[in-house]
Amino acid sequence: MDAAADRKVVLVTRRTRLEELVARYHTLAQARFYIEHLGADFTDYVREHEVYLEARRQTLATLEARGRHQVIERSFLPNFVFGDSDIVVALGQDGLVANTMKYLDGQPLVGVNPEPARFDGVLLPFQPMDLSRILPDVGKDRRQAQSVTMAEAVLSDGQHLLGVNDLFIGPRTHTSARYEIELGEQKERQSSSGIIVSTGLGSSAWMRSIVTGSLAIAGAYGSEVGDAYQAWAWDERMLQFAVREPFPSRTSQTTMVFGRVGANDKLTLRSLMPENGVIFSDGIEADYLGFSSGMVASIGVADRVGQLVV
Repeated sequence: MDAAADRKVVLVTRRTRLEELVARYHTLAQARFYIEHLGADFTDYVREHEVYLEARRQTLATLEARGRHQVIERSFLPNFVFGDSDIVVALGQDGLVANTMKYLDGQPLVGVNPEPARFDGVLLPFQPMDLSRILPDVGKDRRQAQSVTMAEAVLSDGQHLLGVNDLFIGPRTHTSARYEIELGEQKERQSSSGIIVSTGLGSSAWMRSIVTGSLAIAGAYGSEVGDAYQAWAWDERMLQFAVREPFPSRTSQTTMVFGRVGANDKLTLRSLMPENGVIFSDGIEADYLGFSSGMVASIGVADRVGQLVV
């Protein structure tokens, strides 16, 4: 057998909104009652579920015809061991691609859009019917891949976490985050609702919303501000950080609220939170590092680089 065709394909799937509801309320009838009781359209959940199942069926048919493959659900990603030669296919929304990429180490990742009419799919350039054409080229390393810079948080006890879009550092609940922040020769104590550290891939998402809101507030107070914010390339070896809702007081400063972390820089954070301090990435709050008093986090550009097939 051709070695390229023998490379295993790992298909990463996600539960649909309907499946999440049934898991929460135990039966389809109870899920329907809950949604309709709130005045929402339950048939939309059913349509989305059916379209996703059909996309998964088409994808699996292609993989079965090709050869070696394995299917895992998103929740198993933290404990799954990918082979060095694996080809990974993510069937879902853009968030699934980001969630999958941070567990890879150079393996090619193919984003497949199960429903283009519903999902814009910035990270999902392909549809299920494209896989039979694409996978042979990917198997022979003949398909172009976009390099994606990732962020990494390393704690003083050796724990680490990668972020494809961004890292959040702050409180688990809606309380104040207290910490010491240091970058280069700048250093201060802060109290805020947390810090966002963004990659190029995430620079048009959460980071953009933070900057947009800040500019709008400044404009409402009479400052002349324009939309000067620009997202940067996915593969640029830099990060940006923004402090959310910094609070000035006798013991907390607000000078270091926005900045750049270069490829050779480290943003150092020392937790002053007795409890509930966390670091999580890409919006997945369940997969987090504890960041309470005494912990030090070093945040910078990760050595590991994602490879998104285009």
